[in-house]
Parts: sequence; C-alpha cells; structure tokens
Amino acid sequence: LTTALAFRQAIWRKPWPGLHVCGIPDAFHVDHGSDFTSAHLEQVMADLKIRAYFSLPGQPRGRGKVERTFGTINQMCLPSLPGYAPRGTPDRAGQARLTLAELDTAIGTFIRAIYNLTPHSETGIAPQQRWEAGAFSPRMPHSLEQLDLLLLTVAKPRKIHPDGIHFQGLRYLDPVLAEMGG
Repeated sequence: LTTALAFRQAIWRKPWPGLHVCGIPDAFHVDHGSDFTSAHLEQVMADLKIRAYFSLPGQPRGRGKVERTFGTINQMCLPSLPGYAPRGTPDRAGQARLTLAELDTAIGTFIRAIYNLTPHSETGIAPQQRWEAGAFSPRMPHSLEQLDLLLLTVAKPRKIHPDGIHFQGLRYLDPVLAEMGG
C-alpha cells in the first residue's frame, strides 16, 4: 500500500505551479524488499507497462540510483533542518524537532526549490530544466480515479457458493446467482 501511494504521488500531476514532473515511468529500479516483490505490485507494473529492474542481492552497485537520491537528501537537505543529528550523535532520536508532516514538507520544498533548480554535476543542467527540455508527453492514466483503482485495489479471487458470495463475514445474494447455483 505504501509503495502504491508513492506511485500515485510520482505519477499524477503535482499541485505546485511550475512542477511538471509526472507520468507513468517506463522503468522502476528496486531491491528485493517485500513491498517490491508483492503480487499486487507485479500486477500494477504489468498493467501500467512498467519494467522492473531488480538489483542483485548482496550487490549494492545495482542500487546506485536509489542510494544517490538518499545521499543527496542526507547531505543537502537534512543538515539544515532543526534537530538534525548526524550518525554517531548520542541520543539521535531524542533530538528530533520536526513532526513527520513537517519533515515531509521540508523535503518536498528542498526538492522543488533547490534540487530541481540546481544544475546537476554530470549534466550541467538542472533536473527541472532537463525534464522540460525533453519535449515529450508523459504517459498518463485517463483519470486519478482510474489510477487509484489500479493502485489501491488488490484483486482477490472469490468463489460463488450455492447460497451466494461470502466476503468478510457477509453473504451476498442475487436471484441470478441463485439460478446459477442450482
């Protein structure tokens, strides 16, 4: 569910003016965590035509894109936040000064106002500028409702019994089903 919600935020249009990064990705780089190897996420990626690239277990070099993102946030964003305590600081947890919502806002602001507008060391172009210079139309779902249904609905097989469909302790009956059962 957490991964599906992250996909939703990544894919759908952003509420901030000027931030046009959206769309269904062609590729998704993941490790072998249970949230990335679920049957539900496998079905979502198949439905959205996203190719999963799994890193090799025990070989971190395959996770460079993800690790680079965490490293950038750890080096450029977190040290400026109230209560920041680098690794090795005694009682790190006790020094926390931000709520989770405040941390989310701070990281979002950093990405939009600093990271996306700062030229990248390899390309020399800011990520936002590079995205906009690509002049392509991202693949988008037809609606947010369609995306929500795809991401948040876990399909489970149901069995029709002679006395209806049993689901979460309830029994559903329909005259058509009764005719089929009997």
